Amino acid sequence: MRKSIVFLLFMFLSGTAVKAQTTEAAKKLLDQVSAKIASFKTMQFDFVYVLENRQENIKQETEGSVTVSGDRYKLNFLGAEQLFDGQKTYTIVPENEEITISTVEEEDDFGINPSKLLYFYKEGYAFQWDIKQNVMGRNIQFIKLIPIEENKEVKYLLLGIDTRLKTIYRLIEIGANETRTTLTISNFTPNIKLAANYFTFDATQYPDFYINQ
Repeated sequence: MRKSIVFLLFMFLSGTAVKAQTTEAAKKLLDQVSAKIASFKTMQFDFVYVLENRQENIKQETEGSVTVSGDRYKLNFLGAEQLFDGQKTYTIVPENEEITISTVEEEDDFGINPSKLLYFYKEGYAFQWDIKQNVMGRNIQFIKLIPIEENKEVKYLLLGIDTRLKTIYRLIEIGANETRTTLTISNFTPNIKLAANYFTFDATQYPDFYINQ
């Protein structure tokens, strides 16, 4: 009986130590990704966004692209262009010939702010080491991100990181209603040269558009 108790105690302590090690490993990898991304002056990448709910037999797939410099970004997604110049957000919808201008406090973007997409995880989550996958020769290590505060919409996130490049490859969000959203990044190009007015909104380019502000 005593041996059994000692064995169980040993297993508990070993499990706790392993969990602490994997948590530390997850944090270390995320810190490396943050440092790598912070070293880039500009970034540009394409992405595929998939919304899926098997219970409701729903699957929607949309492609997009984004260019980022500091807090500023230009996002093309869902048939619209969203431009943030550091102070205001301009959402341009060619199909409706309409432009909506909003402040930072008012903006309602497509989810995670593109300028924060690659390092949003730094606050508000607990980390866990998860599975590793080989994707076309790339080693992708997944980190499980669990919201620290109760979240009625999100169960957890899985962040897939290219362990060689130290950049994010995929983000999977598991919703409380069993909805899964997956964002896969491709054609990631850092430090591209941009024109000085790249993030400047020019109303003269849209003479027939209705501007809502």
